[in-house]
Amino acid sequence: MGYCLYGNDIDDSTSPIEAGLGWICKFNKGNFFSKETFLAQKENGVDRRLVGFTLDTRRVPRNGYEIVDMETEALIGKVTSGTQSPSLGHPVGMGYVDNAYRKTGSKIGIRMGKKIIEATVQRPPFYQA
Repeated sequence: MGYCLYGNDIDDSTSPIEAGLGWICKFNKGNFFSKETFLAQKENGVDRRLVGFTLDTRRVPRNGYEIVDMETEALIGKVTSGTQSPSLGHPVGMGYVDNAYRKTGSKIGIRMGKKIIEATVQRPPFYQA
């Protein structure tokens, strides 16, 4: 479904803006911890974003796997969660990537051991089209 899991997809080192959860921040409801930081991120943007992705393989992406550029193999992010989708029949995952790679349809690579497996950025929830 693309729900953010606390401890994997969101934690104390991420912000709701990076995770695409800015809609849950009610900035007009008084002061709260990090309000100024989140407002600045909403106005100026962030360097990375949480994206969903699908793979056309049987190997499941796991928390901590590196996400790389498919052409240069440069590190662009990390996987936060992944599983085998029973309804789709292939793995899905989520992870933080540099902004340049967050567009739906972008090709990214998931480093699994010595192999790099191609993945496609897709906006959750994941479903069969």
